[in-house]
Amino acid sequence: MSSTPQAPLTTDTTSPDEPLDLAGIGVGPFNLSLAALAHPLTQLRTAFYDQRPAFHWHPGLLIDGATLQVPFLADLVTLVDPASPWTFLNYLKTRERLFPFYFAERFHIHRAEYDAYCRWVSEKLPTLHFGHQIDAVRWNPERELFEVDFTQLDTDGEAEALGRTYARNLVLGIGTTPHIPVPLRPLADAPAVPVVHSADYLDHRERLLAADHLTVIGAGQSGAEIFLDQLRARPAGRESLHWLARTPAFAPMEYSKLGLEHFTPDYTRYFHALPERVRDDLVPGQWQLHKGIDHATLAAIHDELYRRTVDGGWPDATLTPGVFVRTAGRVGTTKVELHLDHIQQGTRSRLTTDAVVLATGYRERRMDTLLAALDPYVRRDSGARPRIDAHHRLVLDPAITGSVYVQNAETHTHGVGAPDLGLAAWRSATILNSLADTAPYPLPTRTAFTSFGLPQSSTGRTGTVPRQGSTLVPRR
Repeated sequence: MSSTPQAPLTTDTTSPDEPLDLAGIGVGPFNLSLAALAHPLTQLRTAFYDQRPAFHWHPGLLIDGATLQVPFLADLVTLVDPASPWTFLNYLKTRERLFPFYFAERFHIHRAEYDAYCRWVSEKLPTLHFGHQIDAVRWNPERELFEVDFTQLDTDGEAEALGRTYARNLVLGIGTTPHIPVPLRPLADAPAVPVVHSADYLDHRERLLAADHLTVIGAGQSGAEIFLDQLRARPAGRESLHWLARTPAFAPMEYSKLGLEHFTPDYTRYFHALPERVRDDLVPGQWQLHKGIDHATLAAIHDELYRRTVDGGWPDATLTPGVFVRTAGRVGTTKVELHLDHIQQGTRSRLTTDAVVLATGYRERRMDTLLAALDPYVRRDSGARPRIDAHHRLVLDPAITGSVYVQNAETHTHGVGAPDLGLAAWRSATILNSLADTAPYPLPTRTAFTSFGLPQSSTGRTGTVPRQGSTLVPRR
């Protein structure tokens, strides 16, 4: 018998004569929201593909007790269609848990429960296709369709069949990827020392607990939750923890009511209409809106530290903000050394540790490889980033008559709300409304009390402030 592997079988899911109206690539919460809202729209043919065998949302960060930073109303559909069968409340009803939730009076649900809710939706939507790895995307000018080549994977992740889908429009929801800053990348060359990104924390938790000394790098919510989890699990007086942050303080997230209006459609429209250079200046200064730490988590950390001083000693835990890792390297085979710079003092130091958790965040996953064949048609800004219009579509050469929508890849054009779960349903509805002949999901004209800009007139004179905050700054 020949040992030469056989070529995978070939299967077509759609034909040029009956193409999809929308093909989705990636099934995270955002494309799952789009699929759920598209489900009752029988006039639209949709399908969504993901290479994973099933839906899972940040499984490495489902730390016991960790909660979402947005209210449960920021589910997949409620803020657009509260009567949808795919609401979180309906999920609770099907599980006979609605009364317990009612008495729990919980506005921010556990992260693990959100993951379970999304998985429930994903298992019931017939338009989702897991185990499908997208290999190439191209535009067919003769047919005026996108061609999407994929490999169907078996349960072991091996190639089982090849296929092709035809679609009039695409939506990319390929998510983000763990970010490791350049100075920290040499840590990956220390296989004998646990150096893990926070995205994989739970997979390595026991090994990290066994480390004599652990360093957590990063002052966002993930870093805080991991530090708290390790602190609670280590014996008093022998914690051996160090928490480093580049930010000048372990700062709370901006959670005032008016501050939260930066995560409204009104602000998204205002931000999109600003000049590119203004947008680029704004985003870094807004880090506390989405990269700060939940007040309750900060309080829990302080409470745990304080509790450990009751007997008169101080916990062996060092929290140092305002520093960054200049370089890093191995020390022998069992330790790593971090070379630290203090931003305000202008001083330098070294820290030797037995394990490191890199809570250094995520970056938007690059689309260049997936869209290589479309690259000549993509219009870019001065920073070589794709231009994205108000309807979350890539700005393409007019020769392409179809649209490519993006989800969570447009912070540079739509602001800090792009990765926020609270805007998922609104963005999904915006996309579907632009595809349908008549808007199936009427959207509110005003969503914030704040007026984010001044009214402008052709004469340049200030006029009466209009009633609708969303129209203060004209679209460009």
